[in-house]
Amino acid sequence: MIQGRKVGIIGAGAVGATAAFSLAVMGTCKEIVLFDIAEGVAQGKAIDIAQATHFSTKPTLITAADTPADVKNCDIVVVTAGVPRKGDMTREDLLMINAKIIKSVTEDIMKYSPNAIIISVSNPLDVMTYAIHKITGWDSNRIIGMAGALDGSRMAYQIRKKLGFGAARVGALVIGDHGENMIPLPQKANIGDVPLSDLLSKEEMEDIIERTKNGGAEIVGHLKTSGYYGPGRAIAFMVEAILNDSKAVVSASVLLDGEYGHSDVCVGVPVVLGAKGVERIIEMNLDDTLKEKFKASVNTVTSGIDVLKNNTFFN
Repeated sequence: MIQGRKVGIIGAGAVGATAAFSLAVMGTCKEIVLFDIAEGVAQGKAIDIAQATHFSTKPTLITAADTPADVKNCDIVVVTAGVPRKGDMTREDLLMINAKIIKSVTEDIMKYSPNAIIISVSNPLDVMTYAIHKITGWDSNRIIGMAGALDGSRMAYQIRKKLGFGAARVGALVIGDHGENMIPLPQKANIGDVPLSDLLSKEEMEDIIERTKNGGAEIVGHLKTSGYYGPGRAIAFMVEAILNDSKAVVSASVLLDGEYGHSDVCVGVPVVLGAKGVERIIEMNLDDTLKEKFKASVNTVTSGIDVLKNNTFFN
């Protein structure tokens, strides 16, 4: 499926631009095209990133699209478009506004990059990923929500802080929704070949879980805005895994079809990423406690999907 190693990024805000910069520095792509509805944003950032590639080991062509039609023939399209919650806006208001944005963006992708793999980043992430599935009708392996890669990196950060060593060899896995019911799994993490449970107490691991779940809020508390280096690098990691067919194992929001006892819902689970997108969903054994937590996480996503259905979004 991968032909020209061309990546489109819809939404050239902090997250989208950081992903583009990370990919350009790594030399992962032959071409990156940025698009944003805000006049001049994609153009200015494309120039800035292109100038930075002078120091990269591999050349990358960085361009800006004037219209959605210019984001064409991409192998991968990353979608970060959407608006933050403002003023008296309810969660339902925000969900419907972003869903309408995602619908427009997705229809453009279908028209101009019909063979692309889509990486969904817009929030609420799991619900927007589901919406893209329903809008496109494409094979489920081609629609992937970026959540677990970021949440896993945040858990790895907390583990390194707690231990004080193992920075290069921390395995970390987070499943469930990209929200308050996410499920960090430090008990399944290893440092090198050593289980984390041999290095930390139960109380210490519970602290890691809570700090991971609040990882985004901690950044907002300092910056007064969401983080973007972590999300941008997580996106770049997933793009690289697909373009290089590396068969990387990472948690991602994907459409379940009976896995973990759930269907017709997008939620974070470990997957294998390769040239076809999601090449396999890995089904872990969960104990009864984790099954209940996972069910609660799924219910959070389905409640958002129900909002779309009740507002006849899919009609």
